[in-house]
Amino acid sequence: MKKQYGLVIDQERCIGCEACTVACKNENKGVRGFIRVSTLNTPQKDTPAGVFPNLKMIFLPALCNHCENPPCAKACPLEAIIKEDIGLVILDEETCDGCQTCLDACPYGAIAFNDEKNKAEKCNFCRHRIEEELEPFCVICCEGQAIHFGDLNNPGSNVSQMLTEGNGYTLKPEAGTKPANYYLPPKEPRGL
Repeated sequence: MKKQYGLVIDQERCIGCEACTVACKNENKGVRGFIRVSTLNTPQKDTPAGVFPNLKMIFLPALCNHCENPPCAKACPLEAIIKEDIGLVILDEETCDGCQTCLDACPYGAIAFNDEKNKAEKCNFCRHRIEEELEPFCVICCEGQAIHFGDLNNPGSNVSQMLTEGNGYTLKPEAGTKPANYYLPPKEPRGL
C-alpha cells in the first residue's frame, strides 16, 4: 500500500500560540508561514463562540491538506502541482508561471501568492525534512504537542492510532478532495 502522509491536529491541545506558523516561516524562509491559526468557524483568531457566560475558544490550525484528489493540481495549466507517491502535493516553483489558477481552485485557501517572486507557494510538509526521515518543523515546534505527523495508510503509525481512538474529522468533506489532515475535536469546550 502506498504511503499517505498526513497530520492529525488535536484541538484539545492546541492553545492558538502560532508557534507552528512561526516555525513554518522560519524553516521555509517564506514571507509568511503556510499555517493560519483561527478560531473555529471564524476567520479571525481569539474570537470566542457561544453566548456569555457559555463561551468557548477552539483553535483551528489550517494548512495544505495534501488531498487525495487535489483540485489545485487539476487546475494548473502547466502541471506545476503534482501528487507524489508518498501523498504529498508539491508545487514546483520553477514551472509555476504565476497565473494563480491554483489559488482559486483550492477550497481551503491554502495556496498563497508571493508578489516578490510572482509565484504561487504552499506547504509541502517540509519535504526536505521528510527525505531525511524527520518530521515537519511545525510538528517539532508545536508548544501544545497538538500536531502529529505520519503515514495514514500504516495502521501502526501514531496518526492512524489517534484516528481509531478519536472521532477525527476533515475540513470541507463535501468538496470531495479527501484531505490528509484530520482534526480531533476538544473533549469539552474550554471557557474563558
